[in-house]
Amino acid sequence: MNRLKKLKKIRIHREGTGILIASALLLLGINAFVFVVSDYKLPFYIIAIASIIVYMLMVNFFRCPIRLFEQDTEKIVVAPADGKIVVIEEVDEHEYFHDKRLMISIFMNITNVHANWYPVDGTVKHVSHQNGKFMKAWLPKASTENERSMVIIETPEGHTVMARQIAGAVARRIVTYAKAGEDCYIDEHMGFIKFGSRVDVYLPLGTEVCVKMGQKTTGNETVIAKLK
Repeated sequence: MNRLKKLKKIRIHREGTGILIASALLLLGINAFVFVVSDYKLPFYIIAIASIIVYMLMVNFFRCPIRLFEQDTEKIVVAPADGKIVVIEEVDEHEYFHDKRLMISIFMNITNVHANWYPVDGTVKHVSHQNGKFMKAWLPKASTENERSMVIIETPEGHTVMARQIAGAVARRIVTYAKAGEDCYIDEHMGFIKFGSRVDVYLPLGTEVCVKMGQKTTGNETVIAKLK
């Protein structure tokens, strides 16, 4: 599937709109109150500067660049998130496949874009959410013990791929847009995770890995693997 090249644009993700509006009103109220009751302007200036910094960090967190994958998507697996590769290994997957899979994990810190994209074209076969712990997202046990959402996709070539959104010690809300039975495509948003977190991609054994440990990824742009 070919993509037309378009300029990248930055917008605010819909998951952040309500939070940003409420936060702006709250911060404006606090600053107005301090301005009225304070006999000295220094406390107001300090709080005003701190409010601007906090608000800009929130805007940065909820930013959502518009990206289009510019290559053929056949058998391609793209990074579902911005972040850093923290795991590339064969693992026993017991929750859905019950066999050995190649797992590639991307850790997102608080400064990364937190929108999640579909890693492959295909059809969504299964979606589930599992409550769990809130351990640090980079720990190995986080993949199976933390709160998580699982999206199973069957590609046009018949490969089955799992994308697992994982909550972290700070991130305690996972939003998943995928619905079973729907077609899905690279370029589309699969979901959103608030604050630091992680996305695991489970692939068939024999898949060609195109990234290395510690490599930074750009969601919907970095090719992380090629299916057989």
